[in-house]
Amino acid sequence: MFVHIERGSSVPISRQIAEQLRSQCLSGTLIAGDKLPSVRELAQQLAVNVNTVFRIYERLAAEGLIELRHGDGTYVCPKSLKVDAQLETQRDKFGLEFDALIQQGVMLGFTANELRTRLTSALATARNSQK
Repeated sequence: MFVHIERGSSVPISRQIAEQLRSQCLSGTLIAGDKLPSVRELAQQLAVNVNTVFRIYERLAAEGLIELRHGDGTYVCPKSLKVDAQLETQRDKFGLEFDALIQQGVMLGFTANELRTRLTSALATARNSQK
């Protein structure tokens, strides 16, 4: 499991963490049955407050993505129809944001080749960060 926090971002740290964990659960990067770090472990790894991680875990459990087992740990839940619907919603949202970003790039004068080069570079960076 890889979580990256951008400290200077306008997006709250709790949202950054939750969105990354949600995406990893929905995409299959985290597989059903995988054990997540304990609340304390993840808080320590990310240098955030324990309550922040606890609230994130509770929210993801309410969404049906993870299961909190008292005394045993936190596990990724098997995919359900609800989870599949969430994935589809996230993919639709991403598509709209991606289209808007491309439109903004065109308006700023980027050529199609420049946009392709940036996309290829971003994909390579994303693949390397998941290893």
